Amino acid sequence: MKSKLSHIDQKGEVHMVDVGMKESTQRSATACSTIYLPEAVVNEFKDNDIHTKKGSVFQTAKLAGIMGAKQTSNLIPLCHPLPISKCDIQIEKRDNNHLDIICTVNVTGKTGVEMEALTGASIAALTFYDMCKALSHDIKIINTRLIKKTGGKSDFERDRNQ
Repeated sequence: MKSKLSHIDQKGEVHMVDVGMKESTQRSATACSTIYLPEAVVNEFKDNDIHTKKGSVFQTAKLAGIMGAKQTSNLIPLCHPLPISKCDIQIEKRDNNHLDIICTVNVTGKTGVEMEALTGASIAALTFYDMCKALSHDIKIINTRLIKKTGGKSDFERDRNQ
């Protein structure tokens, strides 16, 4: 019986998917992590950023997210190393107490970049937490999700607010 899970073989054992015979195609994925900010953090916003002794929170989180996306195959055991052609991190205020960190990753390859986008958004959110935790430990990373993918067998898209 064939498993519906791509990383489980017919014997029920874990394996890395063989993408050797697949065609390289343009692929893209976008993920979002939403962060809840308590008032102590919100009060530190100046010019759409927070500046700490460690530097710009937004710029540091963006850089960390890009670095995280590039390291995905080192962090998640069955991910293939990919030649990422672009990684973009945007940080947007959703409302007064919530930020969305949006990571988009592009590649021309034989497998998708969903995990890279999810990792990038997650690492950027964790870096935001790290840089602001001295202000409050009530910061919450509340929702990390894939919001779009193109290329490969199928495309997928959901509203970012879901």
